[in-house]
Amino acid sequence: MKSSRAQVWLENLDDWSWPGRGGAAAEILPPSWVPTFPPRLERAAAASGAGSIPESWQRQRGIAPWLGTGAILSALLAVCAVLALDGPLRLERLIGLRAAGHASTAALTDAVPTSPSPPPVTLTPLSSDAAGSSIDSAGYTSAALHGPGSFIVYLPPGYTSTTRRYPVLYLLHGNDQLATAFLQIGLQGELDRLIARHAIPPMIAVMIQGGRGANNWRAYEGRNYEAYVLEVQELVDRTLPTVATRDARAIAGDSMGGYGAMNVALSNPYRFGAVESWLGFFNGLEGQLRADRPVLARMGLHAFVYGGASDTIADPSEDAPFAAQLRAAGADAHSAVYPGGHSLETIEAHLASMVAFAGRALSQGAGSRPRPPLSSVAAQPGRAR
Repeated sequence: MKSSRAQVWLENLDDWSWPGRGGAAAEILPPSWVPTFPPRLERAAAASGAGSIPESWQRQRGIAPWLGTGAILSALLAVCAVLALDGPLRLERLIGLRAAGHASTAALTDAVPTSPSPPPVTLTPLSSDAAGSSIDSAGYTSAALHGPGSFIVYLPPGYTSTTRRYPVLYLLHGNDQLATAFLQIGLQGELDRLIARHAIPPMIAVMIQGGRGANNWRAYEGRNYEAYVLEVQELVDRTLPTVATRDARAIAGDSMGGYGAMNVALSNPYRFGAVESWLGFFNGLEGQLRADRPVLARMGLHAFVYGGASDTIADPSEDAPFAAQLRAAGADAHSAVYPGGHSLETIEAHLASMVAFAGRALSQGAGSRPRPPLSSVAAQPGRAR
C-alpha cells in the first residue's frame, strides 16, 4: 500500500454494550498482593500546587551485571529444580524467557511478578472533571532505571465509591513528548464519553513518562525503558484495584511509543492481551513475532496498527503487511491508513476509535459476556462521539 492511498475501516460500536448497564459483571479475584483500597493522597487546599505535574520525569539508569561461571552453574542447577517442581512457566518468571511451546494460562503467569517490584505508591490528585473522572500522578524510585520514575493515571467515574476492579490501558508517548500529551488530545473526555455510553467497560489508563530522545522504549544510554514499562505495570497492579491478568491489560502508543508498545507486547507475550501502534513502526520485530507464534496461536492477541497517508517519518505502507504477519501468527489484527501526517492531530482524530478497540478487548479480561468481533470497532475518518 502506498502512502498516497487511504484505506479506511468502518467504525461503529453496533449494539454491543458493557454488561454494567444491567447486572454486575463477574468479578475476577486479584492476586493476594493487590491491596483492597489503594493509597491516595488527597489534594491540599491551597499550597499544594494543584493541577501541576511533578517535575520528576527525567531519570538516571543503571546496567545489569554479568554472571560469573560459578553463578551460571548455580543458576542451571536451580533451573533444573524449578522445572522438576513447577514447570516451564516458573522458569519464565525466573529468567525472563518464554516457555512458548508449553500449555499455560494467562492468569497463572500474571499472578506473580517476574521481578521484585517497589511497594505501592501514593497517588496525588491533579484534577477532576464534571463526569466524575480524575487525573492523578505518582512518582517513585525506579529499580529498573536507578532513578525517579513517574506516571499519570486516569481514574474512571465512580472510582472512589466502588470496590470493583478495573482493566488497564497503558500508554507510551512519542519522541520528546510528555505523558500529558494524551491528556492534551482529549483522552480523559473520550474515556468519559465511551464509558458513559457503555461502549467500553470502566477502566484505568496509565500514561507512563519516559525520557527524552529517540529511545524507542528500549535500553538506551544506560536507561532500560522496556524494563521500566514492566515495572510500572507491576507497580500499578500492586497499587490500584486492577484485574491483574493478561487479558485485562492493553498497551498502546504513538510514533516511538507505537514501536515501544508493540515491542513490549511481543517481547512479553504473557503480559498484554491487546496492543495498538499509532503512527508507529516495526523495525526488527519480525523475529520476536516468529518466536511468539506458539503463544499467540494458543492465547491470541488483539492488535490494531495504523499510519498516516502523508506520514514521512513512519512509513504507512508497513502497517498492513505487519498486521498480516500478526494474523498469520494467531492474532486478531487489523490495520488502516488514514488521511494525515505524523502529528498529534492525526492521533486525536482517531483517539476515540482506538480507545474503543482497546476497551472491547479489555472487556473479555474484565469478565464480560461474549462479544461480536472486534473488527466492527475499527475506525472511520473523524472522531466517534
